[in-house]
Amino acid sequence: MLESDHQCLRWTLHEILPYGAAKQSSQTPDIMHIYPNRLAPALVLLASALAFPVANDVAHTADYPSRSIHLIVPYAAGGAADSIARVIAKRVGKAIGQTIVVENRGGGGSIIGTEFVNKAEPDGYTLLLGQSGPISINPAVYKTLPYDPVKDFAPISLTTTYPYLMVVNPALGVKTLQEFVALAKSKPGALNYGTTGVGAANHLVAELFDFKAGIKMTHIPYRGTALAVADLLAGQVQVVFSDPISALPHVNSGALIALAVTSQDRSPVAPLVPTMSESGYPGFDAVGWHGILAPARTPPEVVARLNAEIVEALKDPETKTLLESQAMQIVGSSPESFADFIKQDIAICKQVADQAGIEVR
Repeated sequence: MLESDHQCLRWTLHEILPYGAAKQSSQTPDIMHIYPNRLAPALVLLASALAFPVANDVAHTADYPSRSIHLIVPYAAGGAADSIARVIAKRVGKAIGQTIVVENRGGGGSIIGTEFVNKAEPDGYTLLLGQSGPISINPAVYKTLPYDPVKDFAPISLTTTYPYLMVVNPALGVKTLQEFVALAKSKPGALNYGTTGVGAANHLVAELFDFKAGIKMTHIPYRGTALAVADLLAGQVQVVFSDPISALPHVNSGALIALAVTSQDRSPVAPLVPTMSESGYPGFDAVGWHGILAPARTPPEVVARLNAEIVEALKDPETKTLLESQAMQIVGSSPESFADFIKQDIAICKQVADQAGIEVR
C-alpha cells in the first residue's frame, strides 16, 4: 500500500470521530469507554482495509500463474534471441500449465521492447528475454536510457551463453592468434574487422581484443553478422568476431579459419579451437548471453517459481538438444548469481566503451 493510501485511511478514521473525541485530554482514561459503539466498527474497517492488499497479493501469488504469460523479445522474429525464447517458452509453459506467448518488440537498439517490460505490471505475467545488448552494452554506449538495467529489472535466470569465434580468411596467411597479432602490429590500422554495427557486442569484443593485444584495427560496421561474414569470405574485411552459428559452417568447410574463442573455456561446439587465454591473453572472457528477467518489484515468490521452472526446463533432454544445436551453452543460474553476472558484464562493457570512445548517437 502506498504512503498516500495510509494517509487517506488515517484521515478517514479521524473524520468519523466527533471533534471532541479527536482532541480528548490526557485525563480521558480510554476513548473506547466513551465511544464504544462508534470506534469499534471504525477500527475493524481500518484493519480490514490495511489487510486487504496483503491478502490479495498473497492470493495472487499462491495461484500464479492463472493466465498466459508474455515473454518479450526486444528483437525481430527469426534471430537467435527469438529462437531461444521460443524453445524455453514451450517447455516452461508446458510445466506450469499456462501458455507463454513470445512477443517480438524489436527496434531502437532493443530499447523499445526492454522499456515495454520495464513499464509492465510487476506481477510475473510480462517477462523479458534479456541479452547483453539491451542490458549490459546499451548503458555503456548510450548517454541516456529510459530504463536502468540494474534497478528496473528482477533477474530470474541466466539461461544460455555463447562465445564469439575470431575467424579470418585463409588468404590472410595466418593460422594462429599469435601470427595474427604479429601481422596487425606490423601494419597498424591496415586490418579491417567487421561487426554487427556500432556498439554491438562483437564491436566491443573486438575493441577489447585490440586493447589486450596492443594492436589497432579499423572498424567496418554492417547491418548484421551474416553480412560481415559474407564480406570476410569475399576478402573485403580481414577478421570477424562471429557468433558460432554464423561462422562454424564456413570453418568446417575450410572457407574460414577460427583462430580463437572468446570464452574462458573451450566451446563444446568448437572443441579444437583454442581460447584467447590459451593463446597468450589470460583471463580473456567475453561471451554473449541470454536470460529471463521480470520488472523490478515482482514478488520474490513469483521469481523463485519461475527460476525453478526455467532451471528444470533447461535440464530437459529435448530442450538441451534444441539449444545446443544452436551452439548455445546451457547455464540455468539462480537469480542472485544472474544479478552479479549482469553487474560485472555492465562494468566490463562500460570500461571497453570508454577506452575505445564508442558512443551511439
